[in-house]
Amino acid sequence: MKKIGLIIFDIDGVIRSVENSYRLSLKKTVYKFSGWEPSYLDIDNAKNEGIWNNDWDLSLELIKRSIKKRNLKLEIPPREEIVKCFEQFYFGGDPNQDSKHWNGFITNEELLVDKKFFDLLESNGIIWGFVSGAESASAKFVLEKRLGLKSPPLISMGDAPDKPNPQGFINLSKKLLGSRLGASNIPIAYVGDTIADINTVVNARKEIPSQKFISIGIAPPHLHLKSRVKERNAYERNLQKEGAEIILGSINELKNIDLDLF
Repeated sequence: MKKIGLIIFDIDGVIRSVENSYRLSLKKTVYKFSGWEPSYLDIDNAKNEGIWNNDWDLSLELIKRSIKKRNLKLEIPPREEIVKCFEQFYFGGDPNQDSKHWNGFITNEELLVDKKFFDLLESNGIIWGFVSGAESASAKFVLEKRLGLKSPPLISMGDAPDKPNPQGFINLSKKLLGSRLGASNIPIAYVGDTIADINTVVNARKEIPSQKFISIGIAPPHLHLKSRVKERNAYERNLQKEGAEIILGSINELKNIDLDLF
């Protein structure tokens, strides 16, 4: 079958809901070191700054901001302590051990797609892969163990510079297409739920302006509640303002997408 496009996915907020896992770990970590627990809106606002793709770094930044704003005489913890605390909340065990030993917030995660979703993309001529800031253990857990994907193409934390640096996105695109990127290649899209994701595509265009890159944005799951329509609309406007050409109402809208139309 003729390949008509490549879609690369972020994982958190796109493939799985992390409201009660990563974001909850962030909230609890910030509270432990500062005595203040950020709301989900606080986290969204920080992520809309476009530079906080790594939740460990965002945890540390929010702790610093809280201590400064409240003029607290607290020591700012070293990053290693932040990571250790965060991982305990999130995994509830050693991330290098078998996932059956985990009892942390990772067990709360809701899947937003199933394996059939990717089978259908393939049958429609779409190649796919994943570029995520999640740890390798977490990313592989959701893709391989929960979704049942075999050896999914993946760039995770540590495999490339953090987004919005486009290197991981570009590297995986080259690997999956087996050729140099440029005007003669099929369209390449990236689906993400943060400003950093949108800016990753913007930055990729700067590096390879002849390649057709498409930025696809989707609001994170917690903003899809009927009670949060105004917040979701504002969030989506921010994604569009930063360069998202397509805003999805649901990830399932990709099942019949024609990338040549964009």
